[in-house]
Amino acid sequence: MDFDLIIVGMGPVGAVAANLAGEAGLRTLVLEKSLTVFDKPRAMGFDQEVMRIFGDLGLADKIARYVMPYRPSEYRTTDSSVIRRIEAAEPPFQLGWAPNYVFMQPQMERILRENLARFPSVTVKLGAQVDAVTSGEDGASVTVVEASLESSEPRTYRSHYVLACDGGTSPIRMGLGLEMEDLDFDEPWLVVDVVLKDGCGANLPSTNVQYCKIERPCTFVVGPGQVRRWEFMINADETPVQVMERSFVRRLISRWLDESEYDIWRASSYRFHALVLRQWRSDRVFFLGDAAHMTPPFLAQGMCQGIRDAANLVWKLTLVNRGAAGPELLDTYQAERLPHVKQTTLVTKSLGKLICERDPAAARDRDKRLLEEISANPRGTVRQSLIPGLSAGLLSTANDGPRGQLFPQPLVKTSDGRQCLLDEATGMTFRIVVEDRTDAAIIERMAEEWGVLSDIPVELVVIGTEPLTSGAPSYAYQDVEGVLVSWMQRHACAAVIVRPDHYVYGGCGKAEDAAAIIRELAAALRAGNSHENPIAATCA
Repeated sequence: MDFDLIIVGMGPVGAVAANLAGEAGLRTLVLEKSLTVFDKPRAMGFDQEVMRIFGDLGLADKIARYVMPYRPSEYRTTDSSVIRRIEAAEPPFQLGWAPNYVFMQPQMERILRENLARFPSVTVKLGAQVDAVTSGEDGASVTVVEASLESSEPRTYRSHYVLACDGGTSPIRMGLGLEMEDLDFDEPWLVVDVVLKDGCGANLPSTNVQYCKIERPCTFVVGPGQVRRWEFMINADETPVQVMERSFVRRLISRWLDESEYDIWRASSYRFHALVLRQWRSDRVFFLGDAAHMTPPFLAQGMCQGIRDAANLVWKLTLVNRGAAGPELLDTYQAERLPHVKQTTLVTKSLGKLICERDPAAARDRDKRLLEEISANPRGTVRQSLIPGLSAGLLSTANDGPRGQLFPQPLVKTSDGRQCLLDEATGMTFRIVVEDRTDAAIIERMAEEWGVLSDIPVELVVIGTEPLTSGAPSYAYQDVEGVLVSWMQRHACAAVIVRPDHYVYGGCGKAEDAAAIIRELAAALRAGNSHENPIAATCA
């Protein structure tokens, strides 16, 4: 077998998947048809979960130079009344990072690509046009024409698995004839990015605004630095070519700015879709990002969804490739990601329907309802509350608790006096997290239970809010701001088992019960290497 993994497409999702594969030591081939990074922004927003993944890759500080915290959003109706607010969660931040960011996609993609050079197990081929992908029980193969070769003859590479990160028009998906579920949202929009000239734009809104106007719904986003974005709905009597003309764009923006105050960076027309792939895997081929789903931009979750796909799948592929878990573990990819993506997309679609309402009577009803809601709750909705947890897959059946939720990342002090985010100390691995009041004998029992899976890395975290005493063990941490300790108290958890992608496998109210959850997890990971298959039960 030439490679453990072949990744087709190196946009943000493929690049993150390749970095995660490199961190895991997987022999990985990345195939990208373009020779350079696209020099215009497309996605502009990502959230705290994505920044956490960048942090796990050691890239957060580099990427931070090109990001800015996302502003709250206001929804304004025809007379400019505010009818809805979406706020950001306040500090201390649950995942260690600001809840949402705006960013510069070209710079971020370059950082992700450059980082791949530090992984000897990762090979990148640019100008590589994939002609065919085949898959069967014994592996997968990809046939490709490489621009770097003098001969135009295609070459074939074999691998254990293929990740199709080849975009919304995915040739791999279409070649296999896989169907997308249409969630009933298909609207034409114009996206315009401008760069403000020095000293200009003082009269622009200081926050993001959704203009829910019947004559032309539109969106304003405060980008990083001098970048500002407008998104305009295209009317029925207009064509995409017409609205992208510079004169047309300038007329639209003249409501806010004189043309002397900015330069147009990009003006592109899109159809905003809400689509989810029905089958995320075909034999040894997995679909990620836009190849598996398309999300309207109204919650800035499109790219986030794809990066979550990568974070969910790569650690599972790694365990299966090493023989540390049975192949049935890979079935949890669709079981976990499909409902999460679908729910997030439906929430985003509902926001889009609010914004895109063109019927005057329906718009009046919308305004009346939302004004009543904002009167009762002036601060509005917290954006993070709109993103679900996991509802199925590799999750404990022992109790509800916080299973399927994202595990917080507190700022901690370590036993050697260092202050850092918890992931910096533990990495992306399984973690057993217990209160600092837990008896040493119970902790030892947990270690014995995990010992049956000695080939799967695990970190023990003993957490408390009190300063550490001299001689504290390396697995003891002080929760500086009380983020994790208060979260465990809210969920009545004395112990939590956390997966490598930072989702909670399960928790329990008594630390001594954690051993049973560890045994359950061990059995689930062994599924496929025996006749037991507890995962199937959790996915049913």
